[in-house]
Amino acid sequence: MRRFERVLTGSDDASLPKLTLPYDLRRKTRQLAQLDDGEEVGLLFAPGTILKDGDILESTEGDRVRIAAAAEAVLFVTASDSEKLTRAAYHLGNRHIPVEMGTGFLRLEADPVLKGMLQQLEVSVEERKEAFNPESGAYGGGHRHGHDETFSDDYRLAQEAFHEHEDEIKLSDTHGHRNRP
Repeated sequence: MRRFERVLTGSDDASLPKLTLPYDLRRKTRQLAQLDDGEEVGLLFAPGTILKDGDILESTEGDRVRIAAAAEAVLFVTASDSEKLTRAAYHLGNRHIPVEMGTGFLRLEADPVLKGMLQQLEVSVEERKEAFNPESGAYGGGHRHGHDETFSDDYRLAQEAFHEHEDEIKLSDTHGHRNRP
């Protein structure tokens, strides 16, 4: 069985064998998968890897396949104005929901509870079957926890961002604009 361990940037080479996966399986780093032609392959990637539509996978022998995002049940969200759509995006982000953003729309995995919440926010919600390619997160790999192998890198980035603004916080404290315990 061929094992794919390396992710390359996308390619327009339509002749490459294709591996069609839904979002949940594109974020699973260790798995057996079946190419569209039926061949079973192994996928072994670093924790936090999320495969995107169009990515090229390379095997240990140098063989390549192209990733395709499978059509899956999604909610397609639009709004009558940008403020309503922004509010919907805020509430989804506050719940750490993976969201795909485009000009004038949001796309997320189908969920009846989220559909109801979004309708209460007065946005249009349509159930569709489409490819889902959410944002990967501010630090590139999505939501992580302290026990992940990449935690030290994420923690370092967060500390750097904090220290960039630390002087601003101290300055506002001395002028009484901000109260800190």
